[in-house]
Amino acid sequence: MKRFLLMLVAGAMLTAPAKAEERKFNSPDGKIVVTVSDQEGKPSYKVDYDGKEFILKSPLGLKTNIGDFTEGMAMLPEKVAPRLVEEQYSVKTIKQSKVDYKATEAVMTFAKGNRPIYDVVFRVSDRDVAMKYRMYQQRDTRACVIHSEATGFMMPQGTTTFLCPQVKPMGGFARTYPSYETGYSVDDAIGKNGWGEGYTFPCLFKNGENGWILISETGVSSAYCASRLMGHKDGLYTIGFPQQTENNGNGTAAPGIPLPGETPWRTITLGATLAPIMETTVPFDLVKPLYEASKEFKYGAGSWSWIIGMDGSTNFNEQKRYIDFTAAMGYETVLVDALWDTQIGKEKIEELAKYAADKGVALFLWYNSNGYWNDAPQGPRGIMNNTIARRKEMKWMQSIGIRGIKVDFFGGDKQVTMQLYEDIMADANDYGILCVFHGCTLPRGWERMYPNYASSEAVLASENLHFSQGSCDNEAFNACLHPFIRNTVGSMDFGGSALNKFYNANNGPRGSKRRTSDVFALATAVMFQSPIQHFALAPNNLTDAPEWAISFMKRVPTLWDEVRFIDGYPGKYVIMARRSGDKWYVVGANAQKETLKVKVELPMFEGGDKVKLYSDDEQLNGSVSELKIKKNREVEITIPCNGGVLIEK
Repeated sequence: MKRFLLMLVAGAMLTAPAKAEERKFNSPDGKIVVTVSDQEGKPSYKVDYDGKEFILKSPLGLKTNIGDFTEGMAMLPEKVAPRLVEEQYSVKTIKQSKVDYKATEAVMTFAKGNRPIYDVVFRVSDRDVAMKYRMYQQRDTRACVIHSEATGFMMPQGTTTFLCPQVKPMGGFARTYPSYETGYSVDDAIGKNGWGEGYTFPCLFKNGENGWILISETGVSSAYCASRLMGHKDGLYTIGFPQQTENNGNGTAAPGIPLPGETPWRTITLGATLAPIMETTVPFDLVKPLYEASKEFKYGAGSWSWIIGMDGSTNFNEQKRYIDFTAAMGYETVLVDALWDTQIGKEKIEELAKYAADKGVALFLWYNSNGYWNDAPQGPRGIMNNTIARRKEMKWMQSIGIRGIKVDFFGGDKQVTMQLYEDIMADANDYGILCVFHGCTLPRGWERMYPNYASSEAVLASENLHFSQGSCDNEAFNACLHPFIRNTVGSMDFGGSALNKFYNANNGPRGSKRRTSDVFALATAVMFQSPIQHFALAPNNLTDAPEWAISFMKRVPTLWDEVRFIDGYPGKYVIMARRSGDKWYVVGANAQKETLKVKVELPMFEGGDKVKLYSDDEQLNGSVSELKIKKNREVEITIPCNGGVLIEK
């Protein structure tokens, strides 16, 4: 009996769960602390900032076709102590041209049955937490399908949300959904799941009075799918994969990786104010170029007829008129939009390209992405989805000096769709062509990964201002969201800054009416970041818009060296600054019914500096005056509803 009891005790000792491991590491400045645990065999992490909880204990792990690695896991003893990662890099097409990146890297290895399964790699800078999985080869198994991720973000109670709901696939125009073109709900409660399909990245949260949290992902290529956030009733948000019926059901929703292999980075930007949110470079800090640029690409401002004249404007004579207008503005390019293949034709496009080149202007050409995944009728069709046809077309474009392409109507986030984006960009690079995407997914570090990538829509862009008065009524509201959410993680091809009073070629009283001021239009030309800017200006603006407005739009930069948050609240108002070379531009917009009056400090100017102030009166009549900066560099800014402000030295 005694021997039997001893055997029971020994057995209990052998089967008793191991003591939970817990490890902590922090950002270089010590303010961000990440705690990783394997309590109860379930990998988890949490994030504190400045002694306050920002991400509560949240799950980690993967479910795959070779095993469930979300439970029964153990964190192995640390192989390598956390280390400091430092890198200086330059990318001229993002919000900050030169970046000095410093972060703590910590690697946690999780095992199941004493077999290492994956590392969770963390990078923690002074404003960001990033993490990815690095899976090990399992004996002779060298490939793996990820069915789902447990990866989550548990929000503290009282957190409010600023989120864009994901739509169901194969809806909208010609079954082209999803395309990241839905509106935001602001100051909403946690515990919801949008319209049932989660939320598109990036996702902004307000942690009560403690500060702000922005969640997104970066480093998505053909090696994985793009993801979204799924909301749960308790305030947990988890990684969601594409919906199976995206791309007309073609392709798998679950990504596959080789073993060893990695997932993309998931990122958390946090701070007591919105400054880290607006100024973060984390989408680019974590990635590397996937190929060398085939040449030095040119960027800049341009025009496009379609936003004002729609499909009917894509004809030879109107494009020629816009080339003349673009040259008069000193701009770089004209975007020839949809239906040029049937309404102009290749032979006449070659003639237009030559005419433009003689005036120092280059062309962008629009293409439909689709082959078998939606019903969008606009042409050219059936080219960008086919390697042979695509490369033949790009060779032709190269021969006539086409600067870039705008490819539209992707409608999905599956791995096969990420492969299409990558194939288009890689082939375009071979022929010296820039890429802009519309009807598309969010760019995820692509400015650095793909050297000829320029910009993406992935937002309710300017076309909606033409389509509906409701969008015009909400223009200022949306503009006061984008610098904190969509545009802070990647270039945004909005196509705005209209100076027409009405969205029609005659600028007469029909169709959608612009509610915002001319100063607002100038401010958003700075506020919305994209290295290629096809503004919604029209030839008639040379005579019917204020001279001061046209004069500024002729010289507004599209490449920036620095960005700074000054003041604002998502959906209400924004005041921010961008630097190009040694010149600063301070801009603001107001979506609130009440006139905004606020004193701000502008440290980018010196006391005694004389600057130009573009401002609006209560009737949204704009004017330009001279302002002398005080010694304390404090300026009182007044912006009426739907108005703007612009300060330049």
